[in-house]
Amino acid sequence: MHFDKTIIYVDMDHVLCDYKTGFARHKARFPDLAFPQSEPGLYVDLDPLPGAIDSYRWLHNHPETAVFILTAPSIQNSHSYSEKRLWVERHLGMEVVENLIITPHKHLNRGDYLVDDMPSGKGQEHFGGELVLFGSKSFPDWRSVRDYFEERLQYDA
Repeated sequence: MHFDKTIIYVDMDHVLCDYKTGFARHKARFPDLAFPQSEPGLYVDLDPLPGAIDSYRWLHNHPETAVFILTAPSIQNSHSYSEKRLWVERHLGMEVVENLIITPHKHLNRGDYLVDDMPSGKGQEHFGGELVLFGSKSFPDWRSVRDYFEERLQYDA
């Protein structure tokens, strides 16, 4: 299946998607709700972060990688499951929808790399591969992540 490829998981919120701006926009629409994310529309309307789509496609199309989106659902919004799926279809296409995994237990997935903005909380701290901490000093943006993988994949070839 994918045993001969480098397996890379990529988170959605704050990694592929601009959750911070989207949440603020949704909060403005529903100012009286304690959990505005409980209302439909938040996830499907998130904007991609700069460089996210091109970098994801580059990784996805690389002959040495198998890339999956690994995202946790929102407990406050049952619509997050379908909205995240629709977001992936809209921004990355149906072939990527087939590689969408929605789980609050990220450590149960086996792979080489996990690109995530959180070091813990959904099993990231127990992931068996390397955590690429998006938004950190080493990986502040998608350019730095892509540079890292360009070097790693060239070196491993």
